[in-house]
Amino acid sequence: MKDIKEEAIELGLKEARKLFGKQVERNKLTTEQMAEKLSNIRPTLSYGDFGHVDLVVEAVVENPKVKDAVLTEVEGLVDEKAILTSNTSTISINRLAENLKRPENFCGMHFFNPVHRMPLVEVIRGEKTSDAAVGATVAYARAMGKTPIVVNDCPGFLVNRVLFPYFGGFSLLVEQGADFQHVDKVMEKFGWPMGPAYLLDVVGMDTAVHANEVMAEGFPDRMARDGKTAIQVMYDNERLGQKNDKGFYAYEEDKKGKPKKVSDDAAYALVKQVVKEEKTFSDEEIIARMMVPLCLETVRCLEDDIVATPAEADMALIYGIGFPPFRGGALRYIDAMGVAAFVELADGLADELGPLYAPTDKLRDMAKSGDTFYAKSA
Repeated sequence: MKDIKEEAIELGLKEARKLFGKQVERNKLTTEQMAEKLSNIRPTLSYGDFGHVDLVVEAVVENPKVKDAVLTEVEGLVDEKAILTSNTSTISINRLAENLKRPENFCGMHFFNPVHRMPLVEVIRGEKTSDAAVGATVAYARAMGKTPIVVNDCPGFLVNRVLFPYFGGFSLLVEQGADFQHVDKVMEKFGWPMGPAYLLDVVGMDTAVHANEVMAEGFPDRMARDGKTAIQVMYDNERLGQKNDKGFYAYEEDKKGKPKKVSDDAAYALVKQVVKEEKTFSDEEIIARMMVPLCLETVRCLEDDIVATPAEADMALIYGIGFPPFRGGALRYIDAMGVAAFVELADGLADELGPLYAPTDKLRDMAKSGDTFYAKSA
């Protein structure tokens, strides 16, 4: 574990001790096993032994210039066969590969927060990434007990690309007068582990704003927005979510020392800045307006060959963002509704809300021919 400051190394080791300590408390590890695992982490401020490593995971700040500098430096110090990976959540792998001498040995390895609990890892293949690099990274993820999914490079890759239209649907609801706490309750009842406002607080408003800018640049026709959203207003007022105990909700410590959300009048006062009309929405309308953009973007990722199969796309959403498992994922959800019924629902929303809700031509063809994403059971 390499860093440039002693304090950062200490912070990493402290976090490792805390996580392993919790596993000991739950009888998942013995104290001897914990000691062994901690001794396997070799903290360093230099690249002394990097000439012997097989695979490097770069996890510096989400800034292309900083990542470029670190990756090019590391590449010059590792063996020619070593695999370099970047734990980026939004930056193009092709872009990060531009300054590397061996781009075939480079790919993305995107972990999800909290890393110790989230099983999914996106392995992102760039245009020049070799099969050997992908294979080694997949094997490494599996050895860590993770579930890897291989995706091709695009803004947001698969999971974030699909998640941000969901947040886009949320922003439109709030602008038209929906109560964000009510939206959260409806989506939790639908099966999500947390509603969109709460999820944004957990993700962090700064992270959400940055990722949204990447998506808007990559897909301006449907993800770029005029005017401020509720998310931007929270960010502008330094309400970053759980990071500083205030976002759409305020946060207090519960008996276990974990953040507990409470309603906050200050958040409602800020949200009023973006409310353009006062409409009331039924639970069914809220579900449709949240789920349709997410499902359509999943369809586009499959059509664009970002992900290979419907099953892999759906698995990534269940493991990566907590899509309700009993609903089977976005594409199975469309199948369950019926492709023709889903297209009709989306078209009705697109008339009012624009391209984020517009079905693709291929999806329309599927609706006409009675096709489904999954084979119909006999």
